[in-house]
Amino acid sequence: MNWEKWQELMAVEKPIRYVGREWNIIQKEPDEVRVAWALSFPDVYEVGMSHLGLKILYHLINSHPHLAAERVFAPWRDREQQLRARGGLLHTLESRRPLCEFDIVGFSLQHELSYTNVLNMLDLGGIPLRGEERKGLPLIVGGGPGAFNPEPLADFFDCFFIGEGEEMVEPFSRTVARAKNENWSRGKLLKRLAHQPGIYVPSLYRAEQKGQFFCPVPRDNAPARVEKQLVHSLEESFFPEKFVVPYTTAVHDRVILEVARGCSRGCRFCHAGMIYRPVRERSLEKLKEQAHRLLRTTGYSEISLLSLSTTDHSQIEDLVQYFSGAYQEIGVGLALPSLRLDSFCVELARQVQTVRKTGLTFAPEAGTQRLRNVINKGINHEDLMEAVSAAFRSGWTSVKLYFMIGLPTETDEDVQAIGELAREVWKRGKETAPRRPRITVSVATFVPKPHTPFQWEPVLPLSEITRKQKLLQKMLRGKQFELSWHGGESTRLEGILARGDRSLGPSIYQAWKSGARFDSWSEEFDPDLWSEVLNEGGGVDRGIALDQNLPWDHISTGVEKSFLQKERHRSREASTTADCRGARCHGCGCCGNLKALVQIFGGERP
Repeated sequence: MNWEKWQELMAVEKPIRYVGREWNIIQKEPDEVRVAWALSFPDVYEVGMSHLGLKILYHLINSHPHLAAERVFAPWRDREQQLRARGGLLHTLESRRPLCEFDIVGFSLQHELSYTNVLNMLDLGGIPLRGEERKGLPLIVGGGPGAFNPEPLADFFDCFFIGEGEEMVEPFSRTVARAKNENWSRGKLLKRLAHQPGIYVPSLYRAEQKGQFFCPVPRDNAPARVEKQLVHSLEESFFPEKFVVPYTTAVHDRVILEVARGCSRGCRFCHAGMIYRPVRERSLEKLKEQAHRLLRTTGYSEISLLSLSTTDHSQIEDLVQYFSGAYQEIGVGLALPSLRLDSFCVELARQVQTVRKTGLTFAPEAGTQRLRNVINKGINHEDLMEAVSAAFRSGWTSVKLYFMIGLPTETDEDVQAIGELAREVWKRGKETAPRRPRITVSVATFVPKPHTPFQWEPVLPLSEITRKQKLLQKMLRGKQFELSWHGGESTRLEGILARGDRSLGPSIYQAWKSGARFDSWSEEFDPDLWSEVLNEGGGVDRGIALDQNLPWDHISTGVEKSFLQKERHRSREASTTADCRGARCHGCGCCGNLKALVQIFGGERP
């Protein structure tokens, strides 16, 4: 990097985001590489560098001698202005080549409010935004949770990975390499890719209106359904021996051990809990090996045990006992990110935090037992009070409670019960904590997501979101409470984009063209801009009939639609469904055939 470029970077807010050259980066000679990937994260560097999926794919792709993966993140507005002012192109951190020079540009779609950032990165990278405008390479590929309803972005992507990328990157890259060697046309390459497991090519489907939505209909012999791909055994799957270590603090700046993937608790609002089924675990011995290598190669001073529900791991006591003490002499601590609502998990947290007590977080989700049964949360009032009492007795004085408003069948009494429950928790802390407790109440607004039992529900009107937030605000006044919530406008936009069809593509484009960037950042989100483009282009925020064709019906998560409908019906009866790992199989469909069961569970049904 020459002196002029250094001077340019020093003029932006956080120049370290754009420097690269971190510890453990991988740089390959271009003439040794057959297929080059630009792994693109549509948020700032600090957020993207915290994402485990990016770390896994970066090192997995680079482990192949003739493949290369480099990283690029969304530039903040000041850096974007610099690039546009001088006609510069967005480039990767490793080789500083622009995105348009890569074979594959892969985006991690973690959140609907990052979609305008995707378009901005393509434009800054010198790539035509719409697939129909492109010729040859690069291919624009999307993966992650957002790919399970790819239709709002169908105009802008060539392919989507449906499922876990570890299973797809190698055969996908091999096909692209062959296309380059044999000089295939772009159309021929896309048709070949469409018949690989887990690959959805939207240009091979026409959008046909079926009732409320435009739904994809295959043409040119494209598959009628695209099946999710998954890693059957985490024990044998690839995991990096090193992480790239940033020079600045990332959101999650530590060694991350993925102890399990998937969740079987069946919360009816939870997107991740449905799309990542079934549950797969790594053993303590495997995790010991991975921790030892990663600590040696990164120098981190904290280990985090990551999964959707870490304390459900079958060896959780052994995991906590080992990792809370194994590296204590060299100052390496342990983080346990997710806790169940019971005293057992509080005891685990006590073992982890032997040096100092940070705050504990619990997620009752709803204030009344009826509504917790509706969402299948699987906890009761006694569980919560037992857990917080154990926490206060063990020395904690700060507790955070997560709730949602706008859940199906919710009444004002349910909302008021959130305030009453928070007051009861504070009162319990006042009686048992070593000093005056502080209760943080974080309130999100329910967003209906595809592939969940609540995918048919409406998005709460903005007036109702505001009214319910004010209702809680009145109930939780006082220094002992801290109340926070998400903005109603951005929540509604998330719900509209989550269940959108191809008709939303022009609205997303117009929002980007009008200046929308970093919509998940409250200080950057412009509700008036989005309101204008959605009034012109539509979007679904109301309820959906159960017999309605859905834009994501062609995407198979393994969980059957009939199971989701049955769970929705049970929610209306406030009837719960037990965790299938400790009960009988409920027939959701995710475990597939007997062969899959043997691969996943080692021959036994837990």
